Amino acid sequence: MTILITGAAGFIGFHVAKQLLANETTVVGIDNFNNYYDVSLKEQRWSLLETSEHFKGIRCDISDLESLKRIFNNNKPIQVIHLAAQAGVRHGIENPHQFGRSNLIGMLNILETCRHYNIKQMVYASSSSIYGANKKLPFSEKDKSDQPLSLYAATKSANELMAHSYSHLYRFQSIGLRFFTVYGPWGRPDMALFKFTKNISEGTPITVFNKGNMARDFTYIDDVVDGISKILDHQKSAKSFKGTLSTERQEWLHQIFNIGSGKSTNISAFIQLIETTLNKRAIIEYAEIQKGDVEKTWCDISKISEITDYKPQVSLEEGIVRFVQWYLKYQVNNT
Repeated sequence: MTILITGAAGFIGFHVAKQLLANETTVVGIDNFNNYYDVSLKEQRWSLLETSEHFKGIRCDISDLESLKRIFNNNKPIQVIHLAAQAGVRHGIENPHQFGRSNLIGMLNILETCRHYNIKQMVYASSSSIYGANKKLPFSEKDKSDQPLSLYAATKSANELMAHSYSHLYRFQSIGLRFFTVYGPWGRPDMALFKFTKNISEGTPITVFNKGNMARDFTYIDDVVDGISKILDHQKSAKSFKGTLSTERQEWLHQIFNIGSGKSTNISAFIQLIETTLNKRAIIEYAEIQKGDVEKTWCDISKISEITDYKPQVSLEEGIVRFVQWYLKYQVNNT
């Protein structure tokens, strides 16, 4: 069985690929290695994947449709895990066209190749940011998501609509996963945990927006990978959609799931956990909330839990310890 993963050199893509490879699944990973953050981190993730004989890495931009067609034709994947995207809520304000190419044209190209190469199941990354101005907590898949506060969120909302239409028109299963602030070893340098850990350990100030009145549902990477695995292993497999579709199966053509911890933590408590782990106080500079930011996220995980028995295992306290231990080793090896 061959599974194609886009964004395989990215944070989540790397961890998903690593788990599949550990189970001796053949993985075709593609990534364009853009320079939104330090490319050397992506190269190191990629190198680790290349140690497996079951991994085939291809450098490709998903906005290049012809290259995607060749990859699908030559490797014949049966499932696609589409995780490639231009990330960064604030980055979209300065680089809107980059988001259009990666998140809109790229998504369209993936859907088109899935359609033409008979892919029956596609799992793709959505985001908690699509809840935008929604005030109801915790965020449920049943809540409205039509008031995005950032271009990034708008592209992710568009991705869900695009996937829904393709699933309806061409009868293949697409599953959108709304990730909530994923963190852990090999995480992105633009995320709060990486930046705060770096600055606190170096004795430089950290910037805390909205004067500290922020909260997030922090989700450890192993729990995210477990959620994706449970979705892939669910009984609604590609074979379920051959022939006449029952009402239940039609509903399963396109589904949305939250993947989070089910807990919301204030940013001040988050910083205190990092301080405790590093045994060092943070120098904090407060700032106004930035454009596109959501004040609080909190994930309702009841849907995925009921269907797949998903249950987060790693507490925030333990997750931060694991990240800091990785980060300190990473810094030593890269200085």
